Formats: sequence, structure tokens, C-alpha cells
Amino acid sequence: MPTSRIVRAARELFGWDELRDGQEEAISALLDDRDVIAVLPTGAGKSAVYQLAGVLRDGMTIVVSPLIALQADQLAGLADAPRAPRGAMLNSTIGERAEEELWEAVSAGDVEFLFLAPEQLAKDDVIDRLSRQSVGLFVVDEAHCVASWGHDFRPDYLGLGDVRDRLGHPPTVALTATAAAPVREEIGARLRLTDPLLVVRGVDRPNIDLDVRRFSEEADKDRELRQLIPTLPRPGLVYTSTRRAAENLTAILRADGVRAETYHAGLSAAERRRTHEKFLDDEVDVVVATNAFGMGIDKPDVRFVVHAAVPESLDAYTQETGRAGRDGEPARAVLFYRSEDLGIRKYFTARTVDTEAVSRVYRTLVKAGTPLRIRALADKLGLPTRRVTGLVNLLVEAGVVVVDQKGATIIAVRRPKEAAALAREAAERRERIERSRLDVMRRYAETRDCRRKVLLGYFGDDGSASCRNCDTCRDGTAEETAEASADTPFPAGAEVEHVEWGRGSVVDVEDDRLTVFFGEQGYKVLQRAAVEERNLLTRVA
Repeated sequence: MPTSRIVRAARELFGWDELRDGQEEAISALLDDRDVIAVLPTGAGKSAVYQLAGVLRDGMTIVVSPLIALQADQLAGLADAPRAPRGAMLNSTIGERAEEELWEAVSAGDVEFLFLAPEQLAKDDVIDRLSRQSVGLFVVDEAHCVASWGHDFRPDYLGLGDVRDRLGHPPTVALTATAAAPVREEIGARLRLTDPLLVVRGVDRPNIDLDVRRFSEEADKDRELRQLIPTLPRPGLVYTSTRRAAENLTAILRADGVRAETYHAGLSAAERRRTHEKFLDDEVDVVVATNAFGMGIDKPDVRFVVHAAVPESLDAYTQETGRAGRDGEPARAVLFYRSEDLGIRKYFTARTVDTEAVSRVYRTLVKAGTPLRIRALADKLGLPTRRVTGLVNLLVEAGVVVVDQKGATIIAVRRPKEAAALAREAAERRERIERSRLDVMRRYAETRDCRRKVLLGYFGDDGSASCRNCDTCRDGTAEETAEASADTPFPAGAEVEHVEWGRGSVVDVEDDRLTVFFGEQGYKVLQRAAVEERNLLTRVA
């Protein structure tokens, strides 16, 4: 595909004078019928990739997006184009009449971009209608949600590979802001992509100063947190681990004269939307939030992101800190760390599955024969709705149940005990994944090496130079560690074989330890002395 055609369409249809790094490469591949996995930071034009490719390809573009608010933002962005193609949303907020009108427009060829949530694609009637259309491009936004190793895995993304098959294998682009190599590989496998082009840009954000402050006492950590935030240039974000912590810190900051607002999933949609809009309009200095304040944030002048507690993974941490300094100006990312916080997180990752309760859920769904909403299912079982939701999610992850707008439905007939066993295996796998992520997060927080080098190595960037813009570089420990770890038979990126855990790849190297990713076990931190003395690893050619 001549790039001149892509550039001309960008200018004439969308008013863009130039394309950003990686966009043209991804678009050209899609126009040549090749699948693409694009890892581009939010604000760097992920949407432009599918918008331009969709316009230049024949047929309708289907965009799978996990949040209704995010779909609305994407649709609004499309509508802002000078010669915008027509887009529409299909989700649970529209009524039956509006939905029928939408399908009439789709059948007439009047909808070029259709935005919908993955649960819509769990419905046979939706797939049947879409399969009768000419689908030119299939887009999976926030594609890390499809991967078990992704930091925001969602069971309702698991069926998208089947959806692609039923739509005739249209060229597909999987878009995400952060995805380490194992996540990228799983995205390709789950979506059944064929030799996808990998486009990775923007993981390195050299304008963001990386800093970790370590504490042994919670009171000391809280005191310094409260003292630091009012001194930082604004606006900024503070991430907490709980809703209560967010509300308490907001009250403290307000008492110190900071225009602060709270954001978490326990607030009403109207309250969350109001805070979001005030932040975008510079009416708020600091938003104190849980990780619910995430997808869809695109404010270029955020000057700092502070984590008041350690997040659950380096993927999530990178995505959250990446919301700072998108204008290219200096910004700060500060992590307040206590090793005890990781212990608390590990406690909450422990998953004990009540197999009898899972069997009851499964038997009740089999007996119903038709979809059951979670609340109705909970009433039949005499269990709390929240607990039933967790049990159903395990059955979804186990591949025997699907949940859509109508409720939960059996899709794979098993004996109840067998279904419960599959659910238990899913829970154990999830626990291994979450504990593995925490081990990598500990590695980042406790490293003496250059923090940016550790972070980039995790995402597959083998650059070896220290950044000079993180606390370990300023303290001089990064240079000492680099010298000590220069000579190793297992460099970052090397494929290795472990005597117990099988095939893996080296993610990072320090003077005294290696971090290796194994497909079944996840990330493991190995002592170099033990590896060498006991011959635990061998290089794979």
C-alpha cells in the first residue's frame, strides 16, 4: 500500500498533517491483509490506526471495546473528523427500537464503524447479523484483556477468536498501551492471528523521572506521602489500593488547600463522570483514585503520578505512570513502597474454591436451560450476588459458561464435578499469575539497577544504557549493578530451559539474580549462584 495514499487520507478525511511513529507501518500492513498487534501508549494515536485502515478498506469496521464510556469517547473522536465516516454503538444502553434502527442502518451499508462490548459478541443473533455483512476490519481495543497474563484480564474477551472465525477471518488489529512479550504472544494465540506484525512504540518515556521511596513503617510512609503531594507541580494523579484510602487522602489534601477529588468504583457514574470532566478542564489539582480511574484518560499535561501503595503488576504500573507527561515535558512517577504491602496483596490473591458451590451453580444453570441473570441465580441458590458473580466468572474462565446481557448460559456440557474441577484449575492458574506479577513488581521496587532499564527489559527492550533519570542512577547504585551483571551466560532475552519448569525466557539480569518467564509458572526470580551451582538452566539455541 503506497504510503502517499495513507498520508493523503489522513489529511483529507481526518485533518491530520502527519502520522505518528508506528501508525503508518501498522495501517499499511492492515491494508495488505496482514494482522497487527500494536502496542502504543494512550494519546499516541491507537485509534488513528483503525480509523484510517477502516476507511481505506472495503467493508464495515467492528471495534470491540470494553467500556461503554470508552466506546462513546471513540465514537465522539470519529465524529470530530472533517469528513467523518458514520459510526454507531451497540450496547446495553440502547432500547429495542434504537437497536432495530441500528441494524437497519448496518444492513443498508450506512454504518462504517460499529463499536460494541465483547459481551454483545457472545450473542448468536448478533454474530449471525454481522456475518451477513461485509466486515473489512476487526479491531480489539485494550487487547491485553484477552490474555490471562494481561493485567486486566476479562473472561468475556475469551470468545473473540471464535467470533473472528465466524466473521470470515477479517484482518485484525489488536491494540493496547502496555503488553510484555508473554502477553503479546497470548493475544496472538487467543485471537488466532496469522503471522501478526508487531508494532511496539512509546514504552520508554524518558521525560518521566522514576522514583521509589522505601519504608518499613506505615506511619512513616503516610507522613511523607502527605508532605510530598502538595509540593509537586500540578495536575497529578495519586493511586491508592482501597476506596477508603482514596477518600481519606482526599480529605487530608483538601485540608492542605489542594483541590482534590476522589474517584473509585463505589461512586455513582455521575460522580465519576463529573470528576473526570473537572480533571480534564483543570478544575481539579489532584485526583486520588483506585485503579478504576484508567481507560480513556487522555490529558497531556499531567505532571505527576504517585502510587501510595504498590500496584499488582509492572504492566499496570507502567500504564498508570504513563499517564504523566504526555506533552513531552518533565514529569514524575513516585512509588511509595513497603515490602509488607506485597504480603497483603499476596494474601488477597489466595484463592480457595468451594467446589460444592461451583457445582451447585453449574447444576442450576443446566436445570434452567435458558440464560439466568446473576441476581436470579443468586436468589435460586440463596447466596450473595457478589459471591455468585465470582463463581460464575470461574466457570467462564474454565470455558463452560458464557455471560451476556441475558445472563449466564452453559456452553460446554460437563458433569457438575468436572465443571467444578475445571473452575478450581482456573482459580489456581489465576493465583499463580497474580503472585508471579507481584514478584516482578517487587523486583522493580527493590532493584539497585537502573529502574528504566528494568522496566524496558520487562517489555522486551534490550537497551543497556542507564537512564540518568531515576533514583538508582542518581544514587550511583545502577552503575555498580551494571558492572556486576555484565558477564552472564544468560543475558536478557535469552531462551532457556529449566530442569523443573521447562522452557522460558530471561526477562532481566542483576548481579545476584535472574528474572525468567515460564509459560505455565509465570515470572520466577532465580538466584544466580543457585542457577550456576546446581545447573538449573541451559541455553536454548
